[in-house]
Amino acid sequence: MKNLNSEKQRYKELADFLKTRRAKISPLQVGLPQGVRRRTPGLRREEVAQLAGIGLTWYTWLEQGRPISVSKQIIESLSRVLMLDKHERIHLFTLAKQPLPVDILSYQGSISQNIQHVLDNLVLCPSFVMDQRWNVIAWNKAACLVFEDFGEMDVLERNMVWRMFTNVNYKQLFLDWEYHAQGMLARFRSTCGQYIEDPWLVEFIQALKKESKEFDLWWSRHDVQSNGEISKKLRHPIAGTLIFEFSNFDVSDNSGLKLIVNTPCSETDTTVKMKSLLRV
Repeated sequence: MKNLNSEKQRYKELADFLKTRRAKISPLQVGLPQGVRRRTPGLRREEVAQLAGIGLTWYTWLEQGRPISVSKQIIESLSRVLMLDKHERIHLFTLAKQPLPVDILSYQGSISQNIQHVLDNLVLCPSFVMDQRWNVIAWNKAACLVFEDFGEMDVLERNMVWRMFTNVNYKQLFLDWEYHAQGMLARFRSTCGQYIEDPWLVEFIQALKKESKEFDLWWSRHDVQSNGEISKKLRHPIAGTLIFEFSNFDVSDNSGLKLIVNTPCSETDTTVKMKSLLRV
């Protein structure tokens, strides 16, 4: 019953969103005459259906919140007719339960000063920001001291999945590398569903299969895992054993970015060791 109600709510949200977007578009914006008998602002249903190349009855059902399937092509057509911006398109694709098209994806190479300020103030917590492809695009000093200097790496080396499976020094950091590598891979796969059409993803997976026999083996299992909170036990070459609580957070003002925070476990001497590494 709960799933049925949530589906009904999703269809209603989709219907209401289309109606409100339709009301914002004037006939003149899409090359239609204004007319004199319009009772409400915006386009009529029949005009949206005609411009999008879909049947009026079908579109009416869509705006009525009926449980009908919506294809990617129809969502693209409606996005075009309703002149949706990037965030509105993402919202429409999400409501229609369709994977995001490649052109929506934006992979940033930098973050705002506010987010960097957050990173810099997580003094004892090795932290960084990743994009949708799991490339590290920003970091703090603690992260460089624990995971090596990201500033000296190229883009591929800063990809955390690539690094986990190909970098010997990084692999040796983990006391239980197989456990953490399989967990990372399962979490990476969970995020891939949204970007399955991205050509980069196909090439990346094929390249990593050639570089790592473990990746090749475990990728074929199709394991998925949520981004839950876990702990990491690391073997640092200078500080010795470090134990962190791992957490990740969405960066609200940037679609797809994740803030990764490794917090020293309170019941260990990790905080003392981090202070020593940082000389604070």
